[in-house]
Amino acid sequence: MIYWEIFLAFFIPNIVGYGGGPASIPLIQMEVVDRYGWMTVSEFGELLAIGNALPGPIATKMAGYIGYEVGGVFGATIALFATVAPSLIAMVFLLGILYKFKDSPKVKKMTSFVKPTIGVLLGVLAIEFFVTSWEGAGTWQTVLLAGGSFLLMEKWKVHPAFVIAGSLLYGALFLGHV
Repeated sequence: MIYWEIFLAFFIPNIVGYGGGPASIPLIQMEVVDRYGWMTVSEFGELLAIGNALPGPIATKMAGYIGYEVGGVFGATIALFATVAPSLIAMVFLLGILYKFKDSPKVKKMTSFVKPTIGVLLGVLAIEFFVTSWEGAGTWQTVLLAGGSFLLMEKWKVHPAFVIAGSLLYGALFLGHV
């Protein structure tokens, strides 16, 4: 039964989350954290941060890790397959049709509705992570990390992977008791 749940937890978000990893992350969080309770919001946030720092598609990295934690090697295999299966299905069956009608005003309008939805979902995810950080680490720690991260990335153009690694190191050294 757990393998079926792993499959559904990654297949459904990736079939609904058109646009790849960033579009499906909030949906995966809903399944993994809220529906099945395999992780907390904080653990999911840490996994997302580490996954973003590593090369490659974020959805497959998260699926592999969560699948392994929940169901071992077979669970990781199922999660990875469930993550890529919707894209395979879409490419095989729908790409030809979409390409045929790519200049249609209806298709352009339909895809224009997807972008704001993804933006809202990512915004909600960011707010949830911020609130969890605020509650767990406190006001000053959250302001320090958020403000410092903003300055490092926007003003001094430090690569986000280094900012994430620095934040993780800061959390491990100074927030380990939280």
